[in-house]
Amino acid sequence: MDIIYSEYIASYNREEQCPQGEVAEIAFIGRSNVGKSSLINMLCNKKELAKVSKEPGKTQMMNFFIINNSWHLVDLPGYGYARKSHKTREAWQKMINYYLLNRAQLRLAFVLIDARHPLQKIDLDFINWMGSNQIPMAMVYTKIDKLNQSEIKPNIKRIQDELSKYWDNLPTQFISSAEKTTGKAEILQFVDEIVNK
Repeated sequence: MDIIYSEYIASYNREEQCPQGEVAEIAFIGRSNVGKSSLINMLCNKKELAKVSKEPGKTQMMNFFIINNSWHLVDLPGYGYARKSHKTREAWQKMINYYLLNRAQLRLAFVLIDARHPLQKIDLDFINWMGSNQIPMAMVYTKIDKLNQSEIKPNIKRIQDELSKYWDNLPTQFISSAEKTTGKAEILQFVDEIVNK
């Protein structure tokens, strides 16, 4: 799949406000500042499609984009640290959980993990929550360009080993670099298979 058309639709803070109909949705989520917006922009060939910020917590609503006039990309708020009140972060989490649990149009959620660090408890808890609720997901390891080539496989294996304590079969996984467009073709091919089932 090549993305030849991508356009922002609108942002919503409740699932029932989101577009109706049967258009397939692919969601992206991860810990705050994991590189979600950069990955989305890389996949869509647009630098400013999703707003990139060095400050965690920039994405605060569910942002919908129409892709190739055939499916929706959904940019979800990051979980975890953000310079917002506990009440605000709690509201975000309720919004995210409700969307993931109830959205009939959702075909897959990509959970992004920063490949530079050991698996964080908040990532582990979220991935396990996704699994226990049988929400279709795949994982994307981000920022691999920030690692030496010799560090990539060992770092990812440590994360996989930790996940394997809880999972018999790990979700589909991809490595990516928004800077070098690593993983772009593989991720888009996977999306193509999902939305055209």
